[in-house]
Amino acid sequence: MSVFTPVTRRSLEPFLARYHVGSLVNFHGISEGVENTNYFVDTSDGQFVLTLFERLNYDQLPYFLGLMDHLHQRGVPTPAPRRARDGALSQPLLGKPAALVDRIPGIGVADASARQCAAVGEALARLHTDGQGFDGHRPPDRSSDWWQATAEALRPQLETDECELLDDELAFQAGVDRSHLPSGVIHADLFRDNALFAGEQLSGLIDWYYACNDRFIYDLAVAVNDWCVDEHWAPRADHWTQLLAAYAAVRPFTDAERVVWSAELRASALRFWLSRLYDRCFPRGGDLTLIKDPTPQRRRLERWRAGEALPLP
Repeated sequence: MSVFTPVTRRSLEPFLARYHVGSLVNFHGISEGVENTNYFVDTSDGQFVLTLFERLNYDQLPYFLGLMDHLHQRGVPTPAPRRARDGALSQPLLGKPAALVDRIPGIGVADASARQCAAVGEALARLHTDGQGFDGHRPPDRSSDWWQATAEALRPQLETDECELLDDELAFQAGVDRSHLPSGVIHADLFRDNALFAGEQLSGLIDWYYACNDRFIYDLAVAVNDWCVDEHWAPRADHWTQLLAAYAAVRPFTDAERVVWSAELRASALRFWLSRLYDRCFPRGGDLTLIKDPTPQRRRLERWRAGEALPLP
């Protein structure tokens, strides 16, 4: 979350008037994240998060907001999107599509406990199972075609060792057979800053705007890569095993998923290494904008390439 489009009280008040949320009390920008403009908004009726979509258009929003609504109704811990007075889940604001969702309690965790990892594993498995009833479909926008195109754009900006690592990993990933893997709705960005906790209790999964239909095991790899490694990017065995065990208790793994597990950990690290390299080399303008360091994702990739990943249970 960042602020690319500054919002004023003068522009926000008529936007809020389209909703049944009372009158504006206070609002301020949120600095975390890299894609959209986000504000915390307090009204006389509650607390909300306002998102202005910087890249997504109105035709794309029903998937994300409809998915959040679908999961929330089924008890998956997600913020509920608010419908405007006309029934729509999004409205225009400053020339951008915008949405208002309930602000859920809790904070992100910088250093997760093993118990918190277990809660994330269970919630992710529930997302994968309960998401089966959602009738929307969206292909992934960070697939292998995106890897190749982003690599081409980055090569003139990279050091020789970075190019060598990138080319070798792209060649490896091109040879992985993923044709028989279970798939459906995934979060695709379940990092520690996209889950909120009140103590050890998971209160919600947030930032759904990379959600798509793709491989469940890849979604799990994204989470494990962030939640279950130490400060040197090595596996934390207790966190790793508890997250995977809690997930498997809801949705057991298939043999095909066990075969590709290490490759999917590498694919997750590659995807986020590429996107963070791109943001470093081609930064976007904006207030409070956060550019994340690509180095941790490279170190994860190097560890999994060296065979240090723990197996699925």
